[in-house]
Parts: sequence; C-alpha cells; structure tokens
Amino acid sequence: MSEKNNKRRFTTLLPLLFAALGAGCAVSPPKNPDDICSIFREKDDWYGEAKDAEEKWGSPIPTMMAILHQESRFVQDARPPRTKILWIFPGPRPSDAYGYSQALGSTWRGYQRDASNYGADRDDFGDAIDFVGWYNHTSARQCSIESNDTYHLYLAYHEGQGGFNRRTFRNKAWLKKVSHKVSARAQSYRRQLNGCESTLKRRNKFLGIF
Repeated sequence: MSEKNNKRRFTTLLPLLFAALGAGCAVSPPKNPDDICSIFREKDDWYGEAKDAEEKWGSPIPTMMAILHQESRFVQDARPPRTKILWIFPGPRPSDAYGYSQALGSTWRGYQRDASNYGADRDDFGDAIDFVGWYNHTSARQCSIESNDTYHLYLAYHEGQGGFNRRTFRNKAWLKKVSHKVSARAQSYRRQLNGCESTLKRRNKFLGIF
C-alpha cells in the first residue's frame, strides 16, 4: 500500500478512534436510580463525594441526590431536548443547561468563582453534587429555607433565589407537583440510606486506606 493511501486511511480512521475513546470514558447512569444504596454500591466514588458535599455545605445527601435524579436521572452529559421548527425539524435547545445538575453555564461559572473550584466540570459527578450542595446552601441563606426542606429548595433550584423570593412559582402548579415529587424521593432516599450508610462508611474508610 502506498504512503498516500496509508495517510488517507489514517485520516479516515482518526475520528473513529477519538469517538471510541470518548465512549470508553463515558460514565453510564446507575442501573437502579430509585435506590440510593444500589447507586452508591454500584458507583464506588459517589458516596464519598456526596458525603464530602454534605459536610462542606450542610445539604443532606438525600436532598442533593433527589435533585440530581430529577434534573438528569444521573446521565453524565444530559441536555435539554431540542425545540421543534414547524413541529418537525430539530431546533435550538432552550438553554445551555448540561450535565448531572443541568446547571446553566453562567450559574456554573458563579459556582466556580464562589467555591474556588475553577476546574469543576458539569459532567463530573463529584463536581455536580458539590454544585447542588453549594446552590442549596446559598438558597438556605438567601431565601430562609431549612437545609432539609427539599420541597422549597427545589423550587429555589428551578426558579433561582431571586425568583423564589419573588414567588415566581406561585401559579406554576406543574412545578409544585414536581417539587413534591423531588421531596418524596428525598424522603425515600433517606429511609434507604438509613439502612445502608454504616456499611457505605466502612467501605469508604477501607478504600481510603489504599
């Protein structure tokens, strides 16, 4: 085979190689997203990262995980669905929300500055749950919401602290319904975590030795 043909073949295969490498690095969502114990047993690092965020920001693990479940179902590169043009053709996305937390780019940059976490990525679970902890901590301070009040914390997460204080959610029955759903999931996660957290702590401590 000539050098020219070899070069052409390499150029053709290069994009496929990068695509395969990218797919290999992707983190699949947990197999059972409705069971927090199953999630943390499957994803070795997630409990430790969630615990770090809880201790840092004072936001309970079940609340943060319930918000992430609602926002992305733990899909690493989640984005809002595209709008439709003439009900048929794919249009632009409604926002630049991205990743586990579905944080907007501008909000994420505010988190990076405020938390001094400039290398944080929206598609990294540890960074995403730290972001949710930071956001809930900010909401608790600015909106006078209790740290374990998942219902109102999610309203503030969706509407922003300013929107929450202006009660922009008042006439959004659909959003209140979603917030009740997130609150119920946090309660379910709390009951589940109560039954397995001691085991998770021992495993996390053991793994931390090495």
